[in-house]
Amino acid sequence: MLSKQGLCSRSEATKWIAAGRVSVDGRIVRDPEFPIVQGRHRIEIDGNAADAAPRLYLMLNKPRGLVTTAQDERGRDTVYRCLDGARLHDAPLPWLAPVGRLDKASEGLLLFCNDPQWAARITDPDSGPDKTYHVQIDAIPDAAQLAALHAGVSVDGELLRAKSARLLRSGEKNAWLEIVLDEGRNRQIRRLLAAFDLNVLRLIRVAIGTLSLGDLAKGQWRALDEQDLQRLR
Repeated sequence: MLSKQGLCSRSEATKWIAAGRVSVDGRIVRDPEFPIVQGRHRIEIDGNAADAAPRLYLMLNKPRGLVTTAQDERGRDTVYRCLDGARLHDAPLPWLAPVGRLDKASEGLLLFCNDPQWAARITDPDSGPDKTYHVQIDAIPDAAQLAALHAGVSVDGELLRAKSARLLRSGEKNAWLEIVLDEGRNRQIRRLLAAFDLNVLRLIRVAIGTLSLGDLAKGQWRALDEQDLQRLR
């Protein structure tokens, strides 16, 4: 319930409960699975009412070299470095979780929110919005290779494919592709291209649905407005 209210992550809520910080109707509860009926039970954290946090949705232009997690067991810098000390309307940002992820070497549009239900809709492989990427590779692909990326290939028993793949521009030894995905699999683009002996030099997510990265600077973020949210529906 605490995570659904946008107050913290599920793992953090479990820690608070185990530490005896959470009470229900005045009684300390140490069971994370304790049944709660919203509107009927009074939940408190450290004696203060656990009111739902105002919903907040934002976009970040993720720099390369950051991992998409709250805490990294290897001590690597995370995407939260870009939000350290951030304020909105003169108030600190509430707890926010990444919506999906970009791997350490990838860049571009990354969403955050404190609305788990909304995040689940965005990341749903069947009904979520398409994701658009600009990808620099170490070769000049021909029409047959682009068609093959769309047709897909089995990698370790998993069918990987692009909804679409087209050439944006090319130089003497490398090229930029626009690749659109309608599903999200682990390192999908890198694994798909590697299956055709194409190596990724840069990978930038430039849009989710019709919400584009635009001119948002590297490492910068902004809150989404209602028009932005409409673009994601």
